[in-house]
Amino acid sequence: MVKTKICITTLEYPPDIGGVGESVHRIAKMLNDSGYEVHIAVFRSKQRLVSDGSRRRASCTSMLQDGVFVHRIKSAVRTQTTEIQDFFSDVYFQLKCLHQKHNFDLFHAFFLNEAGYVTTLLARENDVPVINSVRGSDLHKHIFNPKNHAQIAWILENSDWVTFVSRDLLKRASVITPSVKLKSSAFWNSIAPIDFEQFPTPSLVKELPGIVIGSSGRFRDKKGIEFLLDTCAELGQELDLTLLLIGDFVDKEQEYWQQQIQPSEIGHRLRITGITSRQEALAYLPHLDIFAIPSLNEGCPNALLEAMLASRAIIGTRVDAIAEIIEDGVDGLLINPGSTEELIAAIRYLATQPELRQKLGAKAKTKVTQQLAPSVEYQNWMNVYERVLRISDAALLGEISFV
Repeated sequence: MVKTKICITTLEYPPDIGGVGESVHRIAKMLNDSGYEVHIAVFRSKQRLVSDGSRRRASCTSMLQDGVFVHRIKSAVRTQTTEIQDFFSDVYFQLKCLHQKHNFDLFHAFFLNEAGYVTTLLARENDVPVINSVRGSDLHKHIFNPKNHAQIAWILENSDWVTFVSRDLLKRASVITPSVKLKSSAFWNSIAPIDFEQFPTPSLVKELPGIVIGSSGRFRDKKGIEFLLDTCAELGQELDLTLLLIGDFVDKEQEYWQQQIQPSEIGHRLRITGITSRQEALAYLPHLDIFAIPSLNEGCPNALLEAMLASRAIIGTRVDAIAEIIEDGVDGLLINPGSTEELIAAIRYLATQPELRQKLGAKAKTKVTQQLAPSVEYQNWMNVYERVLRISDAALLGEISFV
């Protein structure tokens, strides 16, 4: 039996660290288990830059990883500075070679700017259907670069289907390209059950006095960590607490964050683990009293789902999937983004009520187990893939005409 061949393009895939890589890995496994032949093409514009003066040809290295074909594409380095158009030109050529070799039945891109444009262009030229999956940064950040606006609108217009991880993102896309409402769906990520007891207790846990307030991830502009620092610094005057950041600040913002931390007066109450493996990060979660996710904008953060699975009492902001998943007062608390006053009030409220924290955490675990299970996401993806492939087949047979 000939398998339907899917090519997913992405910026990251395990062992790369990142939420999108985890999502793509999860989806690739679902498709592979369902009988599709899955190819992952990985490329990232940052990799066009080298600091040691070396030069290289464009390349594509392929390997079989857990039943999935993984192709890692690198652009050539021919001059001291590789322009972005040279990077995309090389990536396009390597993708074209992959398509000539494997004859894909469907393309699927994650992240509009880096993967979506080159993938959609190739798909359209070869009459292959294409799905684009929008993540938070696409429409919360990159859309504000005037150079990106036309490109994003073109990708949305020329996609056969577009998926979103929150209704806020779908709404914004519909403002930019109204026709996207007719060929899109919004559904959350999922998470598989985790046995937290299998993880050894991190040694740092012994050094965390008082109420432990934590957050996890790669901290950058959109995460709202400034407000968490201000909150814990102020509450530290009345409560015995520790703020534990599981992860680290992104490299390009290190100086900014050092300048935020130094005058915040949070001092010894702040602990930062630094970049860890996912397993190490998960091992900290059961030791948090409160999980805070004070984001200014988001997609559907895996960190939230992991904290829910660990039965933590969660304080989140009314943005994107956080506000859609958390029901205020039932399985967590919601505050407005950017409000230190509301964050102080929420943490103060939970800090003195261990039974309430336990109740909220239990409700959160029940919800994530039932409503954000892999089986739910699996069905959503199958619906999208079957619909797009069915429409494509009908068009090829002349049953559908496009104006």
